Amino acid sequence: MNVAHIFFTLALGCGSTPGGGETTVAPAGGGGVGRSASPATADPAFIEQYAATNGFRLGRPADLSITPDGDAVLFLRSGPRSFVRDLYSFDTRTGEERVLLTADALLRGAEEELSAEERARRERMRLSARGIAAYELSGDGRLILVPLSGRLFVVERETGRSRELSTGEGYPNDAHFSSDASKVGFVRDGDLYVVDVASGRETRLTRSARDHVVNGLAEFVAQEEMGRYRGWWWSPDGQHVLYQQTDTSGVERLHIVDPMHPEAEPSAAPYPRAGRDNAVVKLGVVPARGGETRWIAWDRGAFPYLATVRWPDDAPLTLLVQNRRQTEERILTVDTRTLATAVLHTERDDAWLNLDQDVPRWIAGGEQLLWTTEREGGWQLEVRGRDGTLVRALNEPGFGYDGGGLLHVDEGRGVVWVRASADPTEQHVWTLPLGGEGEPERLTREPGFHDATVGGGVWIHEATLLDGTRAWTVRRGDQLVGELRSAAEQPPFRPSMELVTVGERELRAVVIRPRSFETERRYPVLVSVYGGPHWRVVSANPYRYLLEQWYADHGYVVVSIDGRGTPGRGREWERAIRGDFITLPLEDQVAGLRALGERFPEMDLDRVGIFGWSFGGYFSAMAVMQRPDVFHAGVAGAPVADWRDYDTHYTERYIGLPQENEHGYTHGSVLTHAPRLERPLLIIHGTADDNVYFTHAIKMSDALLRAARPHDFLPLSGFTHMVADPDVTRSRHQLIARWFAVNLGTG
Repeated sequence: MNVAHIFFTLALGCGSTPGGGETTVAPAGGGGVGRSASPATADPAFIEQYAATNGFRLGRPADLSITPDGDAVLFLRSGPRSFVRDLYSFDTRTGEERVLLTADALLRGAEEELSAEERARRERMRLSARGIAAYELSGDGRLILVPLSGRLFVVERETGRSRELSTGEGYPNDAHFSSDASKVGFVRDGDLYVVDVASGRETRLTRSARDHVVNGLAEFVAQEEMGRYRGWWWSPDGQHVLYQQTDTSGVERLHIVDPMHPEAEPSAAPYPRAGRDNAVVKLGVVPARGGETRWIAWDRGAFPYLATVRWPDDAPLTLLVQNRRQTEERILTVDTRTLATAVLHTERDDAWLNLDQDVPRWIAGGEQLLWTTEREGGWQLEVRGRDGTLVRALNEPGFGYDGGGLLHVDEGRGVVWVRASADPTEQHVWTLPLGGEGEPERLTREPGFHDATVGGGVWIHEATLLDGTRAWTVRRGDQLVGELRSAAEQPPFRPSMELVTVGERELRAVVIRPRSFETERRYPVLVSVYGGPHWRVVSANPYRYLLEQWYADHGYVVVSIDGRGTPGRGREWERAIRGDFITLPLEDQVAGLRALGERFPEMDLDRVGIFGWSFGGYFSAMAVMQRPDVFHAGVAGAPVADWRDYDTHYTERYIGLPQENEHGYTHGSVLTHAPRLERPLLIIHGTADDNVYFTHAIKMSDALLRAARPHDFLPLSGFTHMVADPDVTRSRHQLIARWFAVNLGTG
């Protein structure tokens, strides 16, 4: 019996619903998503455009910076179908834009190269950009540091003149200016170096790099799960360097083989699987002129995770450390003379603590500290004194502040800028009074998603509205200064999305119908799912549903639902999944789907498909295995098969250590439920994935094969967790559309 169908090549040509018909779309205009048309079928050209533009993200302004005096805004932008970004400057006095720097000019036509460390760092950041992918503005705004193709360039902002720093043999990683921009530090071959900008003189600060020991680079879980991408920091006066030393000798090394190139050696990297050893992390301080490292002492046995580091110029060096189970964390201050640590504040949660990389943040000349907590059931921003005692909370738990929403502190005006919304489908910009007197002020009103970059007396308002309008406007107070131009292509249609609340739990959901929708017809349903912690799929942002609209135009109603475990609905809602990734979230997806079916009779719940990527891929596989009465076909993209094979910091945060929660790991494993599969399942996975390793897909397919369960399997040769290649993106979605048409009996 042939029980596993392996797709070694992508199926092409699937761009329309069976039955043919011409597609007509309205022209886009007004800087947003185009108006809905009424085509008979899915637009066969859309998926080509979607893939070529990286989901219409290419060409948008990115990595915005405001100069200290607010005279200019710097940003990166690529062409509409290019991953190569250039650096631009927008003059806030004249409203004029100019190209400041291009990768081609710096490299003089040479091919760009990336080190293995830089490729891994960009993968952790989900950054597919090339060219000038990042830059750093000096504290006084005069100079710009640009790392490019293993070289470092210092650029004068006013003139655009650049010069290359001599960084020796090897690839300089994670380069940063000192506070006065007189020196640049970087990591090369696992050791720290400093180069004097004026003279070019290089000083080596560490000499301890060896197999499994690296200086100055954040370890895997810090980058992937904590949101901490730096592994070293300048002292405020530029006289010392604080750095992380990482020892991975006790960590398993997982290997990736390139099946397209069997002659190549496998690549290996330390990867701490749940319940196993983590990297050992230490912090040391070394003089920037060179010398002996002194080590900072804290109870690393009880608090092994180094989550956050702050070294401000008017307050003590401050660390945030966590215990292994992530139920307790401590803010530590460091005496830089003795390197002794003191506990400033301890935060606890019986389930887990979410990290917020915006805090701790010192204000008022180091006399007060901003901190965030979910202690009262919802995120609150609070002010604490120099000794850690609570001074005041700046918002109520139900305000809708979210961890990571601290945008700017304006101590002169006595306000803090934040992102918040009591409606989890939207995001708005507010200011809160630092002194606790007065009311929060809402700065954005239109339904949609709003963000802000603030500094130098100006602010950049990024708005993606429910009606499809998208803009980056530069403002000085209420005065419009100008707009950062986007080169992104405009989608040919606006999704026909409807945001609804359904069921006893008031589940947030979005419904997307075909643009050729006929009220008297019943349509099969596709569930576009994530379903896991730390991410919501229901949003008043139409750009999120362009691909879902394309699927809907094949003759489906596409829905997404946010259930328990997702953020934005309070601590209790999110922590409900503690110890079990799948039971309650799957229950909510089923309840939400049935409630939608009762409300919208056009939904045919006898033909339901489900698809997702990463946690959504895991969820899709579990849905068809555990609830075949509800889900009749599933596509699992880059799925976790067994949480024992995923990393420590993410997995243990939510379901604990394997040795302490055997049931949670066994019940939450796809391998446990594989013998129950009776519905069509397509597994898609990149062979070079270093986040959810390809072994997950192999183990899932093996378990299904041994249980004689038919399934389909599409390996993406050489691809990681992030698949940005236009050809593969296009063909992958064409194949999925065709696969659902066959397996749901719709074509």
